Amino acid sequence: MPLVAQGRRSELLEKAYAYVRASGISEMSLRPLAAAIGSSPRVLLFLFESKDGLIRALLARAREDELSALRGTLPQGAGAAGWAVWEWLADPGNASLLRLWVEAYARSLGATDGPWAGFAAETVADWLDVLARADPESTPAHRTAVLAVLRGALLDVLATGDVERVTAGVRHALPA
Repeated sequence: MPLVAQGRRSELLEKAYAYVRASGISEMSLRPLAAAIGSSPRVLLFLFESKDGLIRALLARAREDELSALRGTLPQGAGAAGWAVWEWLADPGNASLLRLWVEAYARSLGATDGPWAGFAAETVADWLDVLARADPESTPAHRTAVLAVLRGALLDVLATGDVERVTAGVRHALPA
């Protein structure tokens, strides 16, 4: 792809990413997306090869944001790292990214092909890797338990907005 096209692809990917963070991705349609970001469906199809290619690029972009935040400086220990991750998850400023993540995660379950396939399993591996880096001595079972608490708490906060109650539950499950 020529350099000019790569630049335009990057620009439109960022605009599309902002769009799906605000509007969701499961029911995304190319015409409204293209109109909202100042492009056309034809340009998007040229730059991303297909709607599935665009969805894959958007999911990769979301994982990039998530991993950038999760792989930041975390305290040592899976529980302490879990708390640091929880603070990020509970931050209302991250809600649009996390709603997008949940939407893609749910859509990925059971998908064997297409742009959604593998997304959920890949993000589980990402999160477990983050916890393993924070606490290399912890067992896979312990990291899985921390991840399960965080994932469940995230769903609860996104559903209810009750950060205080859910944080108390996380504190009960993941003593500092």
